[in-house]
Amino acid sequence: MTATISYERQPQQFAWWAGNARLTELSGKLLGAHIAHGGLIVLWAGAMTLFELSRYDAARPMYEQGLILLPHIASLGVGVGKGGVIVDTYPFFVIAVLHLVSSAVLGAGGIFHSLLQSDKLPIGNTFEGFFGYEWEDGDKMTTIIGIHLLLLGGGALLLVAKALFWGGLYDPRVEDVRVITSPTLNPFVIFGYLFGVIGNGRGMAAVNNLEDVVGGHIYVGLLCIGGGIFHILTQPFRWARSVLIYSGEAYLSYSLGALAYMGALAAYFVTYNNTVYPEVFYGPVETWQTGAGIVTARGWLATFHYVLAGLFLTGHVWHAIRARAKARVFDLNKGDLVRPFDNDPQVGNLATPVNSSDFTLTFLRGLPIYRAGLSPFARGLEIGMAHGYWLIGPFVKLNPARDTDFAYTSGLLATLALLLVMTIALSAYGTVSFQKQLVTVPRPTFARTVPNVPETLATVEGWSQFTAAFFVGSCGGAVFAYRLLLHWEQIQSLFPLG
Repeated sequence: MTATISYERQPQQFAWWAGNARLTELSGKLLGAHIAHGGLIVLWAGAMTLFELSRYDAARPMYEQGLILLPHIASLGVGVGKGGVIVDTYPFFVIAVLHLVSSAVLGAGGIFHSLLQSDKLPIGNTFEGFFGYEWEDGDKMTTIIGIHLLLLGGGALLLVAKALFWGGLYDPRVEDVRVITSPTLNPFVIFGYLFGVIGNGRGMAAVNNLEDVVGGHIYVGLLCIGGGIFHILTQPFRWARSVLIYSGEAYLSYSLGALAYMGALAAYFVTYNNTVYPEVFYGPVETWQTGAGIVTARGWLATFHYVLAGLFLTGHVWHAIRARAKARVFDLNKGDLVRPFDNDPQVGNLATPVNSSDFTLTFLRGLPIYRAGLSPFARGLEIGMAHGYWLIGPFVKLNPARDTDFAYTSGLLATLALLLVMTIALSAYGTVSFQKQLVTVPRPTFARTVPNVPETLATVEGWSQFTAAFFVGSCGGAVFAYRLLLHWEQIQSLFPLG
């Protein structure tokens, strides 16, 4: 029996390393690859669990044996007794086999959709049509995001169910598995970790009890489910349509950016947290190896998450540039990255995917120097406050008196001196550029890829107001930051949960 595979739309030629790029416009084939990849991941999890189980030595600490999956399973309270001792390895075997069986089902689904179904998913009101999509359809894309958020929320609540009803979790504080009966539901405590109010600046990695861990997963689950419902029922807002790019490569870049963030966060979390990653399974916290120089499970996890986060971030930037370049009609396949602005070589300006993208222009238009509706005084005040507030930090940390009681004051004085110099420079620029003339000469205009500075600043009066406001705002911002630094301990005492 032979099967003939045909493509409804022949994709362009790609190099061997392009992977699923050749399936970008073939939604049916891409679904098959998506499912098959899921099967490979689950297959790895099951097979690797069996491999680690075959090498597990109960006489040695788990974190010294190069194990990755068994410590995760043990942290969930599976097969673990008092003191973190593995008392039963059979549940590990069951979990591995369940993953292997699931991988077979997913693999069959991937083959079915890749070889036996149509190249493109149908779009319509039928059951099959529900899964069809076009990349440019923002409404459909938000629905897909919503479905994924529902699945993520369900996964978070499964951990909650395990902690509350299905045997509990391993608690390193009591060195035993226990059921969590009173999860933390106080939002000020849960979100206090997120905003640094709790944990001495370590954020979520500072969580030190399972009640807060389970309570956080309750909030995460509910927020994901609520966000999923919201995205399914709504369409992209106007600002999202103007800023975001709606294409397959753009969605890939967004996904890679999110994975890069989560990879870095996971690496940071595993390095410093002992509650979710108990030392008995992962090794000592805040270090990646034992005193004997053996790299621990904590070290392997943190290292690979940092490496993968860097790779994902690189991929995010690369695909974001490609997506935005294509949206601005740049052809990267032909090396078309720089060209005359507005296709006119006589304007003396160059357009690139970076300075011509909608994202860049929208970001620049939001800055106070370009934002519409502000007076010169308001622009100078806002810009000055930001400069004064941030400039004092380097002077406090790097000035020669940084290790004395005079550090904050000397930093403030140095900042004020620099701001005075900057104000004099601004005033000199305005005097030269916008001086009054007996004969009015029109100022030349230039073709720009960035927003134009408002005309209200292109006069002696307007620039004078801007300069004066800059000096007032910058000095105020520096003094405000100085007072914060001077009384930081008293400010922290206002939050007793910290």
